[in-house]
Amino acid sequence: MQKIFVLDTNILLNDPNSIFKFQENEVVIPITCIQEIDKFKREQTERGRNARTVGRYLDHIRRESITTLAEGVKTEKGGIIRVELGLDALKEYPHQNGEVTNDDRILAVALATKKMCNSRPVVFLTRDTNLRIRADAIGLIAQDYISDHTNIEELYSGIKELSVSEKVIAELYEAGEIPVPDDSYYSNEFVLFRNESDPSHTGLGKVSKTATHIQVIRLKGNDVWGIKPRNLEQKIALSLLMDDSIQLVTLVGRAGTGKTLLSLAAGLSKSLDESVYHKLLVARPVFPMGRDIGFLPGEIKDKLKPWMQPIFDNLEMLLHSDDSDQEPQYRASAYDLIEQNMLEIEPLTYIRGRSIPNQFFVVDESQNLTPHEIKTIITRAGNGTKIVLTGDPYQIDNPYLDSESTGLTHVVERFKSSALAGHITLTKGERSPLAQLAADIL
Repeated sequence: MQKIFVLDTNILLNDPNSIFKFQENEVVIPITCIQEIDKFKREQTERGRNARTVGRYLDHIRRESITTLAEGVKTEKGGIIRVELGLDALKEYPHQNGEVTNDDRILAVALATKKMCNSRPVVFLTRDTNLRIRADAIGLIAQDYISDHTNIEELYSGIKELSVSEKVIAELYEAGEIPVPDDSYYSNEFVLFRNESDPSHTGLGKVSKTATHIQVIRLKGNDVWGIKPRNLEQKIALSLLMDDSIQLVTLVGRAGTGKTLLSLAAGLSKSLDESVYHKLLVARPVFPMGRDIGFLPGEIKDKLKPWMQPIFDNLEMLLHSDDSDQEPQYRASAYDLIEQNMLEIEPLTYIRGRSIPNQFFVVDESQNLTPHEIKTIITRAGNGTKIVLTGDPYQIDNPYLDSESTGLTHVVERFKSSALAGHITLTKGERSPLAQLAADIL
């Protein structure tokens, strides 16, 4: 049966293409949503771009159709897109005495649509939790728009553990590879084989890029720029970071698991020691934790210093590590490398329009980016560029995202079957026992 979906403003601002994603069903857009969108169209942000895109889409289908948006315009998939004025909707809406808000007007249209179309289910879609509660209270079916959501508990981890016989492990190391047991394995996924009769006896393999075989992997524990991996997950992360054939690496993990430090160490090694890449580029989104302190004085470098300081802290530790192979007199500072054009540290604000070839590109704190912003970043990659996305989906400072809608988890799921991508979820904290305890219980 054909359904009717009434969209809230935040659905359109989050995904302008949403109006075309309901197949043969009818989409109703309250006129109040169009009025709210108009307020954002001049913003030079993703929200502003989405507002302008919605306007262009609706104007295009209006001009290409023989019917008006008020009557309903048919889509290529057999659905209908209609803009509802809702002039009489408030008469039947059970609002309290006082000022009528835009949310009231939108809910009134949804309720009026339900009363007019008793034969078809009417679903009100919004990303506003409180508005879904209000919609449910007045008898509407209210749902979130989850086309780009990823269940964080079911997120692809990058490693699979199998309980096998000793014979299988022996075959893996003797032949160098074994066929994949079934089609549930992804390219560049790691597989930990555990002897079913002796759990302490294990073997490690990695799924081939064609996803047909599992190849034996002998991970080395050698240090990279003075950083030595402390657990299996960190060894796997370094293996992905140091593999030049893998152009996109995603490292997901809680605070203290070593995501940023490992990425920077690999980037310095690949750029400065091996010269595989022309430079190391490090960027992070500008989002404060808690209340913003307002405008900062000085020129752009002075303004950005507080935001980029965590990157400088990690780099200075790497560049001045006591375990570094370099003699003290040969160790440069981060600022020296910037002057030599071997290192670049910048915010993501000005990434649009750039082309980034032959660089080791680390995007830190990428859990604060939307799927659209992540797409913008990855599509900047030129020939020979490797992109590393790091982040903790449980520590999001962007007020418009949560652990299931962040662009980081979106990329992990979308690229898990790609031969050009690799992923590992780090779970063991190595910063300190206190940091690990805080990540677990707070």
